[in-house]
Order: sequence, then C-alpha cells, then structure tokens
Amino acid sequence: MKRVTPALALGALLLTALPAHATDSGLSHRDSYGTKAVYSPGRNPRGYQRPPAGYTAVFTENVSRHGSRSATDGEDGDTILALWNQARADGQLTARGRKFGPDVQALEAAMSAVGYGNLSGRGKDELRATAVRLEKRLPSLFAAIAANGEKIDVVSSGQARAVDSGTVFATALTDADPALKPALGPARVDKNLLYFHKSSGGADYQKWLAGDERLAATLKTVTDQPATHRAAARVLGRIFKPAFVQRVVDGEFAATADDVTAATAVYDLYAIAPAMSEESPDGRGWDLGRYIAPRDAAWFGYLSDAEDFYEKGPSFADSDITYKMAQPLLDDLFAQVEAKRAGTSTLGAELRFTHAEEIIPLAALMRLPGSEQAAAPGSTYTYENNPWRGAEVASLASNIQWDVFRKGDDYLVRMLYNEKETAFKQGCEPIAKNSAFYDLDELEKCFDRD
Repeated sequence: MKRVTPALALGALLLTALPAHATDSGLSHRDSYGTKAVYSPGRNPRGYQRPPAGYTAVFTENVSRHGSRSATDGEDGDTILALWNQARADGQLTARGRKFGPDVQALEAAMSAVGYGNLSGRGKDELRATAVRLEKRLPSLFAAIAANGEKIDVVSSGQARAVDSGTVFATALTDADPALKPALGPARVDKNLLYFHKSSGGADYQKWLAGDERLAATLKTVTDQPATHRAAARVLGRIFKPAFVQRVVDGEFAATADDVTAATAVYDLYAIAPAMSEESPDGRGWDLGRYIAPRDAAWFGYLSDAEDFYEKGPSFADSDITYKMAQPLLDDLFAQVEAKRAGTSTLGAELRFTHAEEIIPLAALMRLPGSEQAAAPGSTYTYENNPWRGAEVASLASNIQWDVFRKGDDYLVRMLYNEKETAFKQGCEPIAKNSAFYDLDELEKCFDRD
C-alpha cells in the first residue's frame, strides 16, 4: 500500500464512513486481508457438473497466481520497529505493545529465512493441493496424456515465486500420477505474457500509473481522510501509550513514519502473517490480529483494495488502461484451445504461473463475477457501492482454469474461478440453462474472435 502524507484532502469525494461490513460484528476477516488473503478453493470438487453424454476431457489450462509468500521486503518491519524501539526507550509501550516488538522480530526473521518475496510453506501446500485436485477432477485426461505421449507445458513470469510455483505444481501432479513425468518438458518463461505490467506491452500502463493526475488525486482522497487518521491512532494505541501516539501524530518522528505510514506497516504485517503460518512457532500462527482491531483491519483492508481496484482492476468507467494489456493472455487461453481443435497441438495441459498484477486485469477483462464493475463518473469505489474485493478476485494462489471436452468435432469449455464453476461474461450462452459448459464456437463469437 502506498504511504501518504498526513495532510487532509477535504474535497467533494471525501469519505468519512467505514465500509459497511467494517462495523459489522460478523466481519469477514478474509476480506480484511485484501489480495494477501490465503487461498481457499471455491467449491467441493465432488459437486462439479458432469459433461454431457459422449464428451471426453481432452485439454486443461490455467492461469494461476503464485502461492502464499513472505513479504517482498523488510520495510514494514523496519519502520514499525524503529518506532517501537524509541517507545521502549521512552517507557511508552503498552502491556500489549511490549510483546509486539518480539513478535515482529520473529516474523521478520522467518521471512528473511524463507527469502523476501519467496514461497512460504503454506504457499507450496496451496499449490500442491490445487494440483492434486486438478488431477482428481480430470483423471481420464491425465491418463490419456500419459498413454498418448502428450505434453504438459509449464510457463511462468520468470519471477522466483512464480517459477517455484510452477515447479511445485508440476511436481505434485507427477507425484499424484508418476506416469505423467515424461509429459513434462523444461519449464519456460514468458514475461510478455505473464509479467505484462512490467514488460513492453505494458508501456502505456506504466506511464499512466506513474503520471495520471486523476489516479493520484483519487487515491489521495480515498486514503488521506479523517477516518484513516482515526483508525491509525487506534492501531498505534494498542502498541504505544497515548502520549507517544500523539508525538507520532504531531510529526516528531516524520523521518521514520507518520501516523498512517506506521499504522499501515502494522496492517501489512498483520495481512502477510497468515501466509507465513507454517513458519510460526510450532505452526500455531503469529496472532498479529491482537495488535489491530477487526474494524481497523477492515478499514486498512479497504484502502488496500481501493488501490488495487484503481491501479489494476476495473478502475474508472471511461478507461480500460488497467486491463486492456491482459488481452494477449486471454488470446492465449483461446489459442491453446483452438490449436487443440485444429489438431496442431500436442499439449494435454498448459499451466501458467503469474502474479496479482496479471490476475486482476485478466479478471476485469473477462468480466468475471465481482471483477466487472468500474467506478462510475463522479463516484468513488467503496465497499457499499461495489462488490470488488481483493480477497475474492486475486487471493494468493488464485486461479482461472478452463477444462475442454470433445465429442467428434464439437468442443465444450468449462471455466473454474478459484476452482468454482463460473459462468462466462454476460452475453455468452451456455449449452443449456444453468449449465457450466459452453460451446467453443459460442465463446469465440461472444469474445469477438474472428
């Protein structure tokens, strides 16, 4: 999450209310983690619809975010521990706050041992389990891949956590069915396809992200408001005594952090901690929730979601700059199925591993449920007026999968979003009402593929 200055923006778009569920006693803690939420499959795999009579699975493909990981750097820990050490020296820690420093130090040590930005034990488990469920969902397909000498292609963004995700996933597949080992070729890297937000194809996006005045003003208005400063004071008040909190608010430690930056660091550590659960003492978890109340975690989770919504997701209704660069990835999903139909592909599975910066735009481009509603002119994204939630759109290890079935010359496609059967966008008609299966010709027409 971006750091902000303490000055208040009191323009027309000023928001002062907490998100609707932030004051709800039934708060979903999952939502409060944003895109750092750990993976949860959307459905019991035994509940999937069966393909129509005579259709056989002939291909599967995915686009998967890497699994749970450590923080990408130690900045949050360094920031808040600098304040904590000052408060300890000044005798300004609360009883709870005295435990905070050692807890953060232990978490930072665990993340450093894993390697900043690398897959955690939980992340590897998420990917293994997803791979095993894939093999169990389509046993006849994988048996045919092994019997017919077809190939399984594994491709990633080239970033270590995505490369490792592909390796863990592929290894789990072959552990589940050793006959698949000859099907696996060398893993590939395709940055243009799976790291497009930082490749040449994302040049216009990079320029927009760095210099668009409307984006900067909107995010400042969303973040730098009284509700944020009140939440920040409450978060810091759990760790530091009131006099020290006031010193932070007054800017005495501005060289280290203002109130919002400091509280955001606490939130960021809270958000990443579940991803590191296996590395916690005895695997019991880090219990960083005791340092941030549910309503404050919800508020900072909303701020994180707002940033992702505007920078990567549906964003402004009159612009597609955040997601049009995902078109080559959507084209590749189609191209793989079309090659299978044409008889020009020897692949039985295409497995792609990438990042939230790719999953979020792809979901918006495809208009997946919860990903399609942009902010209308004159309105600002809130939890009250928009269903977009980072934890649902692009959690750690989130994935989009297409299963392909054949009967003669007819091909059907079923989409799973986080392993839940999911309808294609409005205007695409399934083969029957409430069916999860779509004729490939219908999808090509619906997505304007000539």
